[in-house]
Amino acid sequence: MPNTWFQFQQFRVNQDRCGMKVSTDAVLLGALAQAKSPKRILDIGTGTGVIALMMAQRFSNANITAVELDSDAASQASENFEESDFSARLELIHGRVQDYDSSGKFDLVVSNPPYFSNHLPTTNLKRQRALHTDSLSFLELVEAVERNLSADGEFWVILPPKESAGLEEMLCNKGFHCSTSILIQDNPKLKFHRIVSSFSRHQKERQVEEIALKNEDGSFSEAYKKLISGFLLGY
Repeated sequence: MPNTWFQFQQFRVNQDRCGMKVSTDAVLLGALAQAKSPKRILDIGTGTGVIALMMAQRFSNANITAVELDSDAASQASENFEESDFSARLELIHGRVQDYDSSGKFDLVVSNPPYFSNHLPTTNLKRQRALHTDSLSFLELVEAVERNLSADGEFWVILPPKESAGLEEMLCNKGFHCSTSILIQDNPKLKFHRIVSSFSRHQKERQVEEIALKNEDGSFSEAYKKLISGFLLGY
């Protein structure tokens, strides 16, 4: 059974009421997403609020808005925000991102979205909502990014390879271009299982990187330790 909380170096994430607990995917996206001096950041499907909190820690001049559909996760993320040192710069919106249209645009949009489709539903309704695209399809995600991202803004997302390719095609059809692909593998002998990608409305030469989370002996790699340094305890 996962812990009811997860302690970071600069904040604590309570997660007992959330369908999805703090995950490696969330930590990777929170550590890798980049933008040039962002002032406004949007986290789509914030869950526990961990990515939004990491954004607040990394970008000290940014205000972060986090949108979450599930009522229990939204209330818990809000509490996590209030208990952090970054509370003045964090805002929780409880509702569907499909209905969210900010009065201003965002310099950076991040999302660790649900990606399962055509799968047998789980009996855990909160986890189903967090994992399955029933509540947020890729097309709806693309439309939310298109609606809320500034002209020069960056959209960062983490997905498995197959789903990443499908989302990229949809984004390209809307005039976006992929500028970064970071290929994640558990260790150097295994296939890549996640891709962290960035998109913008400006065409750039795509930068491709590879990160193995562990060495062949099972210890954390230097690349991963460098990423989580300053976030996870002990690094």
